[in-house]
Amino acid sequence: MRKCRNPLDNLCGALWLLCASVVNRFPQNSTTETQRNTEFSQRLSRKRSTLRIILAIGLASGVYPQGSSDTVLNAVRSSDRAERAANGKLAPRITAAEHMRRASIYMTNRAFAPAREHWQAVVDNFPNDVNVPAALYGIARSYYQERRYEEARQIYERLAHDYPQTKEGREALNFSASSLLRMGRGAEAAARYAEYLEKYPDGERIDTAHLNIIDGYREAGRPQDAIAWINRTREKFAGTATETNAIFARLRLDIALGDWQHAVQTADELLSKPLPTGANTNADELLYLKAHSLERAGRTQDAGRIYLMIPDHVNSYYGELATKRLAASTDDNMRQRASERARSVQGSIASAATDYPAPYRLLIVSEAKKRGLDPRLVLAIMKQESRFKPNAKSPSAARGLLQLTIDAAQKYAPRSGIKQVTEDSLYRPEVAIPIGCEYLGELSRMFAGLPEAIAASYNGGEDNVARWLARSNQNDEGVFAAEVGFSESKGYVFKVISYYRAYRQLYTTDLKRRY
Repeated sequence: MRKCRNPLDNLCGALWLLCASVVNRFPQNSTTETQRNTEFSQRLSRKRSTLRIILAIGLASGVYPQGSSDTVLNAVRSSDRAERAANGKLAPRITAAEHMRRASIYMTNRAFAPAREHWQAVVDNFPNDVNVPAALYGIARSYYQERRYEEARQIYERLAHDYPQTKEGREALNFSASSLLRMGRGAEAAARYAEYLEKYPDGERIDTAHLNIIDGYREAGRPQDAIAWINRTREKFAGTATETNAIFARLRLDIALGDWQHAVQTADELLSKPLPTGANTNADELLYLKAHSLERAGRTQDAGRIYLMIPDHVNSYYGELATKRLAASTDDNMRQRASERARSVQGSIASAATDYPAPYRLLIVSEAKKRGLDPRLVLAIMKQESRFKPNAKSPSAARGLLQLTIDAAQKYAPRSGIKQVTEDSLYRPEVAIPIGCEYLGELSRMFAGLPEAIAASYNGGEDNVARWLARSNQNDEGVFAAEVGFSESKGYVFKVISYYRAYRQLYTTDLKRRY
């Protein structure tokens, strides 16, 4: 759950902070790199030499392969207990490098408070140490991941001001803008991203900074400024995935504004050439948005023809939506085609029924129905999260059947009737399922039961989903899905809703097989 900021966000971020304590002792040309969300995968090929340095240091220290393990976490906790002074503070003999090592392990496991304690010790006790920028970055990042954005912003601002020539300083300026965006201060965020572009014209994040400025102005209700930055981005990044994503931003803006004619033109432009790697959309999505725009413009026959171009199969999110729209048509031929498409997919699901088991049936039904949830949606999320493996653990320290993080589990455990929760207890179904259902129930209430929003929130955070929903300005699940801003979260939504479709066909709401 809520891993999408990058599925490896905690691990990679903590590793970067850990390695800073070692890398900073090398000449300045031996630097580390950290990436976030889809940037990590998009830029991986350009950072191979840097990643080799990171991996070599991590393997040599013995932390990288084990940093997220429960054994290492427990060992660090034991060391902290043994090395506290009588006043409760950590012993002064702990070195800056050791503070950084322990902080990275805590951060990897989302134990934010003890991670901050070690980073703060570096800042307070070793003010001239080369690790201070990385420690400040870690403190800010921990607040950011807890969604304490104002506290994060203040530390990011301090870091950007005091250490502007460091990688941490550059990252801090970028994330101070990101914090503002997540606090609903879109215009201020856009200004900070623009400051990043001015200060660091060759910075690592100039592409995403341009796109985030567009989002900032959209969320601030300034569409003309957003359009101006779309045009600037297209010009600067012509022929790249960033240009494609800027055009896609224009398409979504056109739809939000109800400019159906321009939306169709923009969709056609995107569909006229192959989509590059790194584009945050696909052909089915673009066809759906074009058909939606045609339908809203009253061109229902044209819309129907476009819906028919979207293939429907077991794993096709937009294919299912297209079939539903065709089934609602007043045209007999369109409805007939919809029926044929639906029967074909139903047959495929029936043939693959063994891929959709319903373990822990009684517990899931009981806990889901207490909270007004469809147990089949819980199963769909569980299938995507853990493949029903209770001992599953992700690199971002999510554990158990529903891949709960300890911070979220501690928040929802009391409401779910679980008196005490630990990392180890999250591997127990009788703990994970009630807590996970409590969280999903809150998301369902927050987003009026919209499955796409529930799934996107579980993966990408409800604060982000609230922004994406507001930005879409349409009462249409497919338009909302197009607004999901993280590639990993969008893919997560597509998979979960496809699984949900299969579970609805195969099972009743009591999770009894229909046939």
